[in-house]
Amino acid sequence: MAENLDVFEEVLPKLLKIQLFADFKKDNENDMRILRMVYSELKLHTFSAGEEIIKEGERGESFYILTSGSVKVFRNTMIGDRIALADLSADMGIFFGEAALIGTDKRGATVVASTDCRTCEITGKRFKELCEKEPILGYRVMLSLARRQSVTIKKANSDMETLYDALFDEVVNNILNLK
Repeated sequence: MAENLDVFEEVLPKLLKIQLFADFKKDNENDMRILRMVYSELKLHTFSAGEEIIKEGERGESFYILTSGSVKVFRNTMIGDRIALADLSADMGIFFGEAALIGTDKRGATVVASTDCRTCEITGKRFKELCEKEPILGYRVMLSLARRQSVTIKKANSDMETLYDALFDEVVNNILNLK
């Protein structure tokens, strides 16, 4: 449970800014009631610079909202090299671990605090319980997740097409250079 409901007014704009809760409106009494329910279940955490928040490959049970500070996202290559994917800050409306809202798959990346930062966390289990009480919460968040996944899939398909074209061009050029 969130330690101080007075902090809700500080966290509310951050909730409304992130994609998952963007369909909720500040001037809608029912939307605010639902967001207060979500807020009441959030656990506030602080992380020091350099501290891992989530680790690639571990089982993911929680969803995080970055409320202050910045993080780096890393992923391991197939040969084990660690590559940086993104530098993100709280003012960007950042959240991560959203797959935990659906299930407990393995984490797809590591998130490390770049600076001292704060997050709000909710477990997927608790979120699903809230959705049982408030189906509109589940509907809106799952619709947002589906939209996000659709964009991700389209980008991945485009990236694969670009890589395929580059590989094909390279093979054709090598064949032509052999003649």
